[in-house]
Amino acid sequence: MFDEKKLWRDRAGARVKELGRYLKYIFSGHLVIVLFFLVGTAAYYYQQWIETLPADFPAELVTAVVIGIFLTRSPVYNFLLEADRVFLIPLETNLKGYFLRSGVASISFQGYILLMVLAVLMPMYAHVNNNGYRLFLPIFIVLLVIKAWNLAVGWKIHFFVQLSVHRWDLLTRLLMNVFFTYLLLKQASFYLILLLGLIMAAYYGFFHVRTSPLGLKWDLLIEQEQKRMASFYRLANLFTDVPQLKESVKRRKWLDFLLRGISFSQGNTYLYLYSRTFLRSSDYLGLFIRLTIIGTAALYFISFGIGQILLIVLFLYLTGFQLLPLVQHHQNKLWVDLYPAADKAKWSAFSSILMVILIVQDFTFALFVLIKGETLLALLGFAVGVMFNYLFVYIYSKKRLKF
Repeated sequence: MFDEKKLWRDRAGARVKELGRYLKYIFSGHLVIVLFFLVGTAAYYYQQWIETLPADFPAELVTAVVIGIFLTRSPVYNFLLEADRVFLIPLETNLKGYFLRSGVASISFQGYILLMVLAVLMPMYAHVNNNGYRLFLPIFIVLLVIKAWNLAVGWKIHFFVQLSVHRWDLLTRLLMNVFFTYLLLKQASFYLILLLGLIMAAYYGFFHVRTSPLGLKWDLLIEQEQKRMASFYRLANLFTDVPQLKESVKRRKWLDFLLRGISFSQGNTYLYLYSRTFLRSSDYLGLFIRLTIIGTAALYFISFGIGQILLIVLFLYLTGFQLLPLVQHHQNKLWVDLYPAADKAKWSAFSSILMVILIVQDFTFALFVLIKGETLLALLGFAVGVMFNYLFVYIYSKKRLKF
């Protein structure tokens, strides 16, 4: 006899076990030290920034927008697998308890994230509101209810296949969430907040009635679950091999000019391969772009000279460390073994391309500091970055990769 409770326990338990297996690789070694340093530095400068805020700073609006984004993004972790589109569809009517448990698990995890976000934003809100900290718990409880509303509405939207419905729902819920949170933080009239709450309840009721005769869209649910896990696998793959990861590759013909300097010779076999892999793989190129943008944004807020240099070194380390898997990207492809190139050429090519990538990022950071008008600091930051890159590429990475 089918037992949906046991199915959910098995699926949830297997997922937690799988996540735990990879998380121990992610939060180990030097990364934890780097994260502590990054969080501590960010907290220090965040507190310094708050103290400079004027009394009329729109903290409520800023907080409402950030919280509204986190409220709107409310997926239900359903733990579905590819084979479920065949074997579980006939049992759809018996899975109400299964998806209800998934919803409870989803709101528990996302509620914790919401709590962390609210805790980070609360000092800014309290700076312009004398009762800010006293209202922390009541505000969180109300926002948790709104989070549950978002999960419920988002689940109902999954019954529609039209992308336009999904887009309009995201926009509508985002506006409602931001407006509701803003009224809550401004301590607006209770009746005004209640009126908006009734409108949100009616919004859910409308989709509940519309979706009652419809069946689940299994393809969509499974696809979204696979995308969520793929994002996690890409992160874990930076620290260990992940067999479940499916590579995402794009042609990016417009970047071909970057490879024109590499001559077609036997000695450049691996150099060309790793260069192409870096430019075409969304994991590596996307990672480089994201960390470079975040680093330049962080440099904008930090005015302390030594702090900027440390930040440059920190982001160079984060980028270099997370690009180390590039050297093993093709290790499971047999055709690479047929290349007429010595094994030592692999390390030489990888170290060259990694050094170039880090130098480009270091130059970008230094250029941004120069634009701020700090010429001497920009030159010093670039020089320190070059020295760090050399030590990281030719000593640290060589030892870690055991070449």
